[in-house]
Amino acid sequence: MNGVMRNKAPARRERALFTFRLILGAQVAFAALNAQAGEKPQSKSVAAAFGNTVVSTYPDGRTQRIWLKEDGSFRGLSRRGNPIAGAWTLKGEQVCLKQSRPVPLPISYCTDFPASGGLGSEWTSKDLRGTPIRLSLQKGVELPN
Repeated sequence: MNGVMRNKAPARRERALFTFRLILGAQVAFAALNAQAGEKPQSKSVAAAFGNTVVSTYPDGRTQRIWLKEDGSFRGLSRRGNPIAGAWTLKGEQVCLKQSRPVPLPISYCTDFPASGGLGSEWTSKDLRGTPIRLSLQKGVELPN
């Protein structure tokens, strides 16, 4: 019987070591996520959008309006005039939007943001479905009535 207990002791140590490594790994990952969450996305070109409106114009003439905030959040109006909201991040010179409202989307939409990025800037891109759109940065924030 004593021999059986000796065999369980190494297994217990291995489980304890595995658990310790798992907890340590989780803590490191959690700390990294917290550090990222505390960082505000920054880019000189994107900064021009704060307090202004990014307008996406579709081939049918309808528009979508997005307002980026310095804290990494955004709000806007869809082409149908419905409110949308979420978070934005930078990946290189691309701005990536992840919608959380009205329905959270499991993917992010990323588009180039012009390096000059000043008011009046215009550029082309494609929406999530691949539809060509024209984007522009317009002065001010015009909220619907």
